[in-house]
Amino acid sequence: MSPSGKKRAKAGYMISAVAELYKLHPQTLRLYERVGLLKPSRSQGNTRLYTDEDLERLDVILTLARDMGVNLAGIEIILNMREKMVEMERQMTEFATVVQQELARVAALRGEAAPRTAIVRAVPQRAGRGNIREAS
Repeated sequence: MSPSGKKRAKAGYMISAVAELYKLHPQTLRLYERVGLLKPSRSQGNTRLYTDEDLERLDVILTLARDMGVNLAGIEIILNMREKMVEMERQMTEFATVVQQELARVAALRGEAAPRTAIVRAVPQRAGRGNIREAS
C-alpha cells in the first residue's frame, strides 16, 4: 500500500503515561473504557493509545467524579447530553446559515439590500410603556 493510501495514525499516549499524568491507577482507565466512558485507539500491537481528545474527555470525567461526586452512570448521561448539545449547536448554526443565505437570496430577487445579521428585528419599547409597572 502506498504511503498516501495508509490511514494516518494520531499520536497517542500509552496507558502508563496517562495514569501517571492524572495520578490514576491504570485499572481505573481500563474501567472507564470497559463502561464506555473512554474509547482509546489501539496500536497494531493492541496497546491502548490516548489522544489529546481522549485526555480532554478524561479531564471532564475526572472533574465530574472527583470534584462533583458524580457516579459512572451519571457521568455517562452527562457526556451523552454534552455530545447531543454540541451536535444540536452544529445543526442550529448550519440552519441559521441556510436561513441567512435564503434571506439574502430573496432580498436580491426583490432588489433590496441584504438583511443584517439578525433574523428577528428587535423593536425598542417606549419608556414607561413596558410590562413592568412602578409602585405608587
